[in-house]
Amino acid sequence: MTLRTAAQFSDGLRDGRRVIYRGEAVADVTEFEEFETAIAHSAHGYSIADSHPELAIAYDEHNAPYSAFYRVPRSPQDLVERGTLIETVCRFGVGTIVLKEVGSDALFGLLRATSGEGHDNAVAYWQHVIDNDLALAVAQSDVKGDRAKGPSQQADPDLYLHVVAEDDESIVVRGAKVHTSFSANADELIVIPTRAMGPGDEAYAVAFAIPVDTPGLTLYVSPFLDAPRNSFEHPVSSQQKMLESLTVFDDVRVPKSRVFLNGDIERAGQIALAFVDYHRFTAINYKLPLLDALVGAASLVAEANGISRAAHVRAKMTELIAYTETVRGFAQLAAVRAFEGDGGVWLPDPLSTNLAKYHFAHGFPEAVRTVIDLAGGLVATGPGGDDWANPEVRRVLEKYFVGAVPAEERLRIIHLIGDLFSGTWGGYQNVLATHAEGSLEAEKLQITRSFDAEPARAYVRELIARATPVPARV
Repeated sequence: MTLRTAAQFSDGLRDGRRVIYRGEAVADVTEFEEFETAIAHSAHGYSIADSHPELAIAYDEHNAPYSAFYRVPRSPQDLVERGTLIETVCRFGVGTIVLKEVGSDALFGLLRATSGEGHDNAVAYWQHVIDNDLALAVAQSDVKGDRAKGPSQQADPDLYLHVVAEDDESIVVRGAKVHTSFSANADELIVIPTRAMGPGDEAYAVAFAIPVDTPGLTLYVSPFLDAPRNSFEHPVSSQQKMLESLTVFDDVRVPKSRVFLNGDIERAGQIALAFVDYHRFTAINYKLPLLDALVGAASLVAEANGISRAAHVRAKMTELIAYTETVRGFAQLAAVRAFEGDGGVWLPDPLSTNLAKYHFAHGFPEAVRTVIDLAGGLVATGPGGDDWANPEVRRVLEKYFVGAVPAEERLRIIHLIGDLFSGTWGGYQNVLATHAEGSLEAEKLQITRSFDAEPARAYVRELIARATPVPARV
């Protein structure tokens, strides 16, 4: 086993992977300026072993260290500690996932939901990952085409990833996945089904893992968040970036030792859902630093504007605190209510997890409006970094933008709010709140599925039975 450093992680990305950005091939992702911030962002998943070894390092039965992100949960306490690890590393990422969280979610799902040779391969792959301290991206969402039709009903069969050939040693796959976070700066890619499958979809029921430099694999990286930024106007987005890709498989050969599912339509949906069970738990923990930033920024800007004692401001702060702490409470409850799944792998309580995720997503737009309301119009009309860097202009800004605190302190708080919640990064966070780790409708569906109404129904029947019978009229 090994624990890699952040530098070793970055060096490992020099492997000839095929990446397309703004229509051009990227020869070396580690030498490409636009990707520097993204690689540094993901490197927190490695440097946290130095800053927080008590959280980030686990030990096997031989006392050999490995990344705690990949420690298989065997108890509620393991999930409590996983939640703390995710929240802590995502404080460096400012409420955005870093890298290792997602890949480990998929690994746990595979360990729970696979069977037979596929399960044996999953166990061996998990050992390979911890032995080499790999960074994994996850490709789940197919491009889907006409969403009224299933995988095998599409006019173009490649709109869902599928097996096109097979021999004794390998399978060959073709198609594409989308919304693949970190693919351009991960070591390997786990590919799992996006949905349950039906009869005729056998070729689409496939799960496997491959290195990112596998021949036939091409990553078309989204340019979103690509813009020149300075730290005065953009204190967060100038330092944080995620890479998302359209991930195209053009007759990619996968050794059968790396295949976890091949043709089992019944198990395809189980694997998809098993990943979600962990990934939404990750989501509600990685969002906690963002919510802390939301409450902290609201409090500081109200103070800077001299309005913190106003009754309506105190009421707004109460609402923000209640919103944030409700999400945190459900996140903690999900670990406390964990239960043992197949193979002795424990999973967070799906009801509490989806309640947390739904509450976060449903309340986020209103919480953002509240913070912007407290900050004022300077979120959009305030001066920029070039203005502040000019001494003559700065003297004017210091005079006229003073509040209950000096102008620089006030403007930096306002720009932080603008960067987090109103600009490109803020728009990105709003899209994530709506769609990442599942939509609002998907979360409501899981809440309904996870809630056992029978105890409540039985209690009502008991109350009815306790009632004194109405005497019959004579």
